[in-house]
Amino acid sequence: MTNNTNDAAYLSLVQHLTELTDSQEIDAILAALLTDKELQDIANRVRIFDLLQHGVTQRAISQQLGVGIATVSRGAKALQRQEDAINKLLKVHRR
Repeated sequence: MTNNTNDAAYLSLVQHLTELTDSQEIDAILAALLTDKELQDIANRVRIFDLLQHGVTQRAISQQLGVGIATVSRGAKALQRQEDAINKLLKVHRR
């Protein structure tokens, strides 16, 4: 979507998502909001973050996930820009 966190629609979406606590609810909402390809792309992005933080090379990640090297490079750049937020996401995921 947009990176403009001042956008009212985006802020509304974030607020709605923060109210979800049940994984089945989250799954249902994501399935309603996103296409199967978008869901897969997001799942791959999170996996890219995780693998990069475990020292896996970009080329190996590309091969392992079956995505282009450019996709992995974009993930690496996003990780650099938002490392604190991504660390929080991955920490929750690893529990």
